[in-house]
Order: sequence, then C-alpha cells, then structure tokens
Amino acid sequence: MIEERPQSPRGPVVIAYDGSELSKIGIEEAGRLLSAGRHALVVCVWQPVDVGFVPIDDEPFDATQAQAVRAAAARTAGAGAALAAKVGFQSESLAIESAPTWKGIVEVAEERDASVIVLGSHGRRGFATVLAGSVAGAVAAHSRRTVLIAHAPAA
Repeated sequence: MIEERPQSPRGPVVIAYDGSELSKIGIEEAGRLLSAGRHALVVCVWQPVDVGFVPIDDEPFDATQAQAVRAAAARTAGAGAALAAKVGFQSESLAIESAPTWKGIVEVAEERDASVIVLGSHGRRGFATVLAGSVAGAVAAHSRRTVLIAHAPAA
C-alpha cells in the first residue's frame, strides 16, 4: 500500500513589495490563493538615486544617500510584512539593494528556496514597457520558481 504524504511547500512565499497599490493587490491575492499560516518573506528592492519603490510614510529622505534609501526601503518592507500578516501569512521583511530590481527578487527567491514569488503587475504595455521594463515579466522569465502575478481588477 502506498502511503500518501501531505504536500508541504518547500520554502517561503517571496512577495515583492514596492509600496504601490498593485503590490498591495499582490499580497491580497496571495492571501486568497495560498494556504493560511505559510511563511512569507516580503522584499523591498532599493537602489540609490533611482529608488525603485514608493515610500510608505511622509518622512523625507535624500535619495542620493544610500543609508537613507535603505532605511526607507526597510520601513516599506515592514509595512508590506504587516499587510501580509493581516491576510494570514507568518511574515518577515527584507530590504535589499539590487539593480535591476528583478534580479534581486530572483536571487532572494533562489537563496531562500522559495516555493512561489508573488508580484503585482503595473501592466505597462508597448513603448512604456520598452522604456521602463517589466519587473514581473523579467522575474517570470528569469526565475525557476513559480511566479504569481496579480493584476489590478478591471475597471
């Protein structure tokens, strides 16, 4: 007789959080689709000067000072972890410096043996995608992990 083993995810859910409404939607969607109580690592990727995220508070900082950007990214990641806890994850936060952004997300997911990567998509199309690139698309293209891309509800 073959005994069935319960399926358990191998690693944490890595959630890319940049403080935007779409990254909040990504957290909410992950909470709806993934089992409650899972470990989640909420990652905010930052870069000096070209910050790469939306600060969660009104505290001003000098974008040319790496230490100030790092601190703002850590606060933003913490806010994302709090949102993830509200939807049922056991969450922790991490702010990392990386350029391009997608590479940092993929590397963290590999290092932590993530079971899934969650992102909100800004849905850029056409020329805007060529100029700004698509973090979600690049993560999906470069990662060996399952990628959940959440989109804003249709208006």
